[in-house]
Amino acid sequence: MITLSIRGLSRSTTEEKLTALFTEYGVVRSLKMAKDLFSGDCKGFATIDMEGHEARAAIAALDGSEFEGALIRVGPDRMAKGRGGKRR
Repeated sequence: MITLSIRGLSRSTTEEKLTALFTEYGVVRSLKMAKDLFSGDCKGFATIDMEGHEARAAIAALDGSEFEGALIRVGPDRMAKGRGGKRR
């Protein structure tokens, strides 16, 4: 399982539209989109969990592409669970 970070999304992007885009490359296990607390609009970034080979295919196809009038960046999430962080 790989967590992907998607940045540069337009404010009008919805979870449904983003899921549909990534479903072309495999099964979207989970999606978390940052939304404005008051308006409910997308804040421009999201994370998606996909299987490894599907995630790599999505990165290759979608990184630097245009989606809903915005140039999006897709890559592995650097803050994924179990990686980095403070030592205790």
